[in-house]
Amino acid sequence: MIGPASLLGSYLIEGKLGAGGMAEVYAAKRAGPHGFFKRVAVKRILPSAAEDPAFVRMFIDEAALAARLSHPNIVQVFDFGEDEGELYIAMELVEGTSLGRLGRTLAARDEVVPLNVALYLVAQAARALDYAHRLRDDHGEPLGLVHRDVSPGNLLVTNTGHLKLADFGIARTRVAEAHTDSNDLRGKLGYMSPEQVQGLPLDGKSDVFTLCVIFAELLMGASLFAGGAQLDVLLRIRDTDLRALDRCQRQIPSDVSRLLHLGLRAKPSERPDARQLAQAIESICTRRNMPLDASQQLCQVLARCELATVEPHELGVEGAERPTSLFGHGPQTQALETRTGAQVSPLDLAPHRTYGVQLPDGRRLASVQFPELVRLAATGELDAQSLVTPERNPARLAGELPELSRVFSTPALQWSKEEISRPRLRGDLSAATLLPVVHSLAQNRETGVLYLEDGQRRKKVYFVDGRPDFVASTTRAEMLGQYLVDHHVCLPMELDMALAVLPQHRGRLGDALVNLGVLRPVQLYRAVASQVRGRYLEAFRWRRGQFVYVRDRQSREETYPIEQDTQVLMRDACMALHPSELEAALSPLWEKVVRPAQQPHAALPAYQVPDAWRWVIEQARGDQTIGSLFARCTSQSGVDAEDAMRALFLAISFRLVDAA
Repeated sequence: MIGPASLLGSYLIEGKLGAGGMAEVYAAKRAGPHGFFKRVAVKRILPSAAEDPAFVRMFIDEAALAARLSHPNIVQVFDFGEDEGELYIAMELVEGTSLGRLGRTLAARDEVVPLNVALYLVAQAARALDYAHRLRDDHGEPLGLVHRDVSPGNLLVTNTGHLKLADFGIARTRVAEAHTDSNDLRGKLGYMSPEQVQGLPLDGKSDVFTLCVIFAELLMGASLFAGGAQLDVLLRIRDTDLRALDRCQRQIPSDVSRLLHLGLRAKPSERPDARQLAQAIESICTRRNMPLDASQQLCQVLARCELATVEPHELGVEGAERPTSLFGHGPQTQALETRTGAQVSPLDLAPHRTYGVQLPDGRRLASVQFPELVRLAATGELDAQSLVTPERNPARLAGELPELSRVFSTPALQWSKEEISRPRLRGDLSAATLLPVVHSLAQNRETGVLYLEDGQRRKKVYFVDGRPDFVASTTRAEMLGQYLVDHHVCLPMELDMALAVLPQHRGRLGDALVNLGVLRPVQLYRAVASQVRGRYLEAFRWRRGQFVYVRDRQSREETYPIEQDTQVLMRDACMALHPSELEAALSPLWEKVVRPAQQPHAALPAYQVPDAWRWVIEQARGDQTIGSLFARCTSQSGVDAEDAMRALFLAISFRLVDAA
């Protein structure tokens, strides 16, 4: 048991600074000869976590990486050791506060960080990130280091007016990233980049985005993305919704505003890197005749806010959910968990309320649980005029029940024939007919709804500017809860818990799962995005039915657009087709001669097809029919017959080749 005056290695413990789920941090000092001593922060793995090989490996990796970092604006690591089987890291003890605490204190006083101080702080952080991003290994190769957790709590401000970037515990190098699970969700809510939310590959410009979020908040005196439901925060980040910045009542100079908007671009390629950000800030200071060093002004702000000298426990990382944060969970974190429902007692679960239901076809159902009631309404089996009798209450129209208001107020979840009146396109679904239709919608950047029906099931795909934006389905297996269980995102028991409190969340299963602590918001976002993609691609497997397309219809629902290039999504749709459909679609064209299209809608590389597909398509030179080309590719060149059919169908459907 570690406590004051005990030893951990050669460090004398003074007191605990904080603890997380798997690690804790102590203030300590190391004594030397002739009265010499140095105060440090010592982080060690908790005994309960020391048995987890994955965490131990992560802790060791953190120490090894931190040992490479030597920069005046990065918290320095001095030592890594082991004491009776306990691993620990000794690091610089920052006397001061965090940027998060400074921002909150000023906000409580209805103040913001002065412009010159904000520029100074962000420039220091950018220089620290630039150093980390450009770090090389022993062989001179770039490490490709990304911090992944640039947040106000990890930017520490010293009593002398300098900034220190802390906590590279979840940082990833290029090599480590290749061995990291794509579902390894890291970062703090409100301080992620769009690519981080979507689970895309990260580079240093992800850190630049989150630093610019902090930059904006210093000047706004308010959150840029945070606020409201956690999932809404992630959606605002994904969409780079900067309305809070644009509506800010505080005056932000135009040159600073332009730099902020540049650093907050959705595409990493359009953002500056950390060095360019620091240089741009220095250029602004020069033009405005501001000193580059605002440490004295920063100290004055700290003193005015009574933050120049603080207790050790106030030095840490607020709200960190990870065990590797410099200082772990504190009262703020516990309060946050309580507010968001991350810790919910079974006593808080709503009782199972039942309903009597009279369906439009005359059938009567008794003792219908609320989750089933929502499913009936969302799949169109129950309409707004159906009579519903809540337990121990008089019968009411389904559309008048508050707990069903979301379902009946959203066009995407309604299946009225009125929505598909006056169609622009209609036709029968047969072998592979849908793909050319969707390709046409994409090329013409259409906004509207594509309605599919085969007598037993219905599906609606909403398009915005030619991209699928929302997919609704009446198929039970495609409901969110079933999808989450089938794909091992949550357990059946956890789903049951969320379903029990569904009425408290107006039928939003995702909100219930997040507020129960079953899923983190990023997990939910990625799962739903994957579900929408699966719903969309499943439509291309339909072999019968009808389709109707109506322009200018929008879902008015919380959307999860499929995060893939249009052409790549088309390729995946082609992969979803059954071989028999491909054969049926190509048969009428078997004797037509194929040649490269003069003006294809998109170049072949945009579709990122397999090498075998590309080779087949490149053989269409105008000197043979589809049938002879297929035979030559499969019999003489050994290309798989299914690959050859998919390649030819894709090329014809997307007008990469002409068949005449």
